Amino acid sequence: MQTKVILSGVGLWTPSHSISNVELIDSYNAYADYYNETHASEIEAGTLAAKPHSSADFVEKASGIKSRYIYAKEGVLDIHRMRPVLEERADDELCQQAEIAVEAAKKAMANAGKAAADIDAVIVSCAYTQRSYPAIAIEVQEALGIEGFGFDMLVACSAATFGMHRAYEMVAAGTARAVLVINPELVSPQINYTDRDSHFIFGDVATATIIESDKTAAPGHGFDLLSTKAVTKYSNNIRSNFGYVTHATDADPYGPDKLFHQEGRKVFKEVCPMAAAHITEHLASHNLEPNDLKRWWLHQANINMNSLISKKLLGREASAEEAPIVLDTYANTASAGSVIAFALHHEDLQKGDYGLLCSFGAGYSIGSLLVQKR
Repeated sequence: MQTKVILSGVGLWTPSHSISNVELIDSYNAYADYYNETHASEIEAGTLAAKPHSSADFVEKASGIKSRYIYAKEGVLDIHRMRPVLEERADDELCQQAEIAVEAAKKAMANAGKAAADIDAVIVSCAYTQRSYPAIAIEVQEALGIEGFGFDMLVACSAATFGMHRAYEMVAAGTARAVLVINPELVSPQINYTDRDSHFIFGDVATATIIESDKTAAPGHGFDLLSTKAVTKYSNNIRSNFGYVTHATDADPYGPDKLFHQEGRKVFKEVCPMAAAHITEHLASHNLEPNDLKRWWLHQANINMNSLISKKLLGREASAEEAPIVLDTYANTASAGSVIAFALHHEDLQKGDYGLLCSFGAGYSIGSLLVQKR
């Protein structure tokens, strides 16, 4: 008999600091004035482009974002720094990313009613990891007292769903009773706060889920994880080039091309139809149509992307109940967005209701999980 897989717990850790659009734009505009004044001769000669001003209204209209949470606020709004202030920790101290991962993990474990002894594997899956090795997942595993194994995954904004895919496969294969999947999205250090077109996009957060067998899950608790679906298609339109090879190329390790950058219009045009087709195909494999779903927990990158995808699927705008939006206060949290939406908007579902988590992002990568309330 095939093992039934359950999504039994979810955890959400939110930073204590936030930055409003007004705060962020006031800082950016002050920086632009300082930059233009400092480089006036080069700008006048045409060797440098002037930094344009922005506005809070522009940011909200372009993205749907009104504010974002951030792990460390100090330094971000300082026009002479324009990046967070983080203290380097000793090798024997818990790193910042592991710290927030542990917080989200504890919440997910409590939600699922799981102790460390009940979990066999830890996956840390996110857009960036703080270091190459040892794996953040193994550090988290140690901090939580979990036996078994752990590993890191990097799949940009689809990392959370792809990590849950791997957990689903392990539980279905019987190689793990329960898997803890964590998405500690500490993205603020990779943001170019001097770039008008991207400085407002991201926020920090950590989410976690528990994927386990129905044999160990509490009766009637959580969601049956019916199936997963993933696809990747190579694109250069969303990139972050920071990496260890830069040490050997003599390039500026902190140059604008090493931080997050994208061709936003191309991404919008290419990803939206891919995501809509992906979701339609996933549902069709279960003889379901978009209108059969009670809830969509979509990737939280841009309000206009989500609106277009829902229109392609439903033939109309999705309601806030059908496709809840959290990016207005959380901003784009890389892979964690759909999990935040799930964490905050799932408790009202009734037995038998269908829902779908879906991510889409750099790669391009798209991942989805079809669930049904137990």
